Amino acid sequence: MYKIIDTHSHLFVSEFDENRAEVMCRAREAGIARVVMPNIDAASIAPMLQVCAEYPDYCFPTIGLHPTEVKEDYRQVLASMKALLDASAAGKTSHAPFVAVGEVGLDFYWDTTYKQEQLAALEEQIAWALEYDLPIVIHSREAFAELYALFLHYKATPLRGVFHSFTGTADEAQALLEFPGFVLGVNGVVTFKKSTLPEALSKVPLSRLVVETDSPYLAPTPYRGKRNESAYVVRVVEKLAEIYQCPVELIAEQTYSNSCNLFFKKGL
Repeated sequence: MYKIIDTHSHLFVSEFDENRAEVMCRAREAGIARVVMPNIDAASIAPMLQVCAEYPDYCFPTIGLHPTEVKEDYRQVLASMKALLDASAAGKTSHAPFVAVGEVGLDFYWDTTYKQEQLAALEEQIAWALEYDLPIVIHSREAFAELYALFLHYKATPLRGVFHSFTGTADEAQALLEFPGFVLGVNGVVTFKKSTLPEALSKVPLSRLVVETDSPYLAPTPYRGKRNESAYVVRVVEKLAEIYQCPVELIAEQTYSNSCNLFFKKGL
């Protein structure tokens, strides 16, 4: 059986409280070797760390403030998160170390009230990633131009990470690949009947891709509309094999290697 890393899964949320153990079992049976769990806000830190403690060396936490959660008090929230990150980096916590800064980014889809605050929060969290040599997990929705312009300032830095849930055009994919330390995160959207992702990925090297679920959201075909879970990332791998016209094993092996190099280069 091939090994796969689900690089973005929120298995700690309440949607999984009734049968999380079964979900984890199905993931292992499907070949999912590790699961990266991005944080969302202050309230989600404790449940995320609890699940990571229950599944050591399998579930790995990140920390960051999701752009839609950036409000008037974002500076205080970031300060509390930075304190946790500092303690984690110093080995002064009992939980597993954070393997990335995230999920952070820009989201102007629903509301632009806190647009400037989102930009400021993202820059602060980029500074964390650079300070601790951690990858950064980037969420972007209706904000490509602003994100690209901001990232140009970091092009010559060691900043690395993943543009999570990439659903952009071929031109946007090529623009994001200008940032050498970054990969594109591909999830169930690529399996949707009307998805334009297959065309957008046509010129993206396999060395620049990782796979994810974004559980419990964006379940792939044939599970679309249902609760997503880590085991379903296999469907994403299978679709990529179809797009790249190569064996499923090759996609699994390459994305596994890409994920390890990004999140686990320190040997976790």
